[in-house]
Amino acid sequence: MNRRDFTTLSLATTCVGLLPAFGHAQGGPVEGKDYVKLSQRQPTQDPKKLEVVEFFWYGCPHCHAFEPMLETWVKKLPPDITFRRLPVAFREVPFVLHQKLYFAIEALGLVDTLHRKVFTAMHVERNPLNTPEAIGDFVAKNGVDKAKFLDVMNSFSVQTKARQAAALSAGYKIDGTPAIGINGSYYTSGSLAGSNDRALAITDHLIAQIRKGG
Repeated sequence: MNRRDFTTLSLATTCVGLLPAFGHAQGGPVEGKDYVKLSQRQPTQDPKKLEVVEFFWYGCPHCHAFEPMLETWVKKLPPDITFRRLPVAFREVPFVLHQKLYFAIEALGLVDTLHRKVFTAMHVERNPLNTPEAIGDFVAKNGVDKAKFLDVMNSFSVQTKARQAAALSAGYKIDGTPAIGINGSYYTSGSLAGSNDRALAITDHLIAQIRKGG
């Protein structure tokens, strides 16, 4: 979802067209069109590994649609590539709350059990989870201690992660979701690539390029 469109959750009004992944006949992806090379390299968590970052927002219908495809792709990554998700905040409300929601899920080791359920709650059940009380009720419904979860969500460590996420999103110049950052040097997205599956193909291409010293 583009920054300009975040106030709507209508997939029909904001979705990008579906294009096939590029092949040999089409040539490789084009810098400035299919992906962006950053003018200033951004920090990665482990300099010994390549890093891929998904920038997302729980309220984004494109991120919801992308998640199953992304999960399948992540499972096939080799061990020398680290993958992490980073929630973005285009404004204070409700983005920062949703950042804290994800980082609390992550801190409690609940990504595998709760991450997809948040998307389902918002986009299928039409529960925006835009207050701490609504989030507390949601996690309790899914077998998580409400008070403990809200404590973690409001903790200093989660607030720090939210600030760090904002800094990295700004460094990558992210203006829409979902977007993919590659090793602090490149990013692509469904909007740039034409579709989310093509964005993953371009990510694979850029990983191979980095391995060759590019």
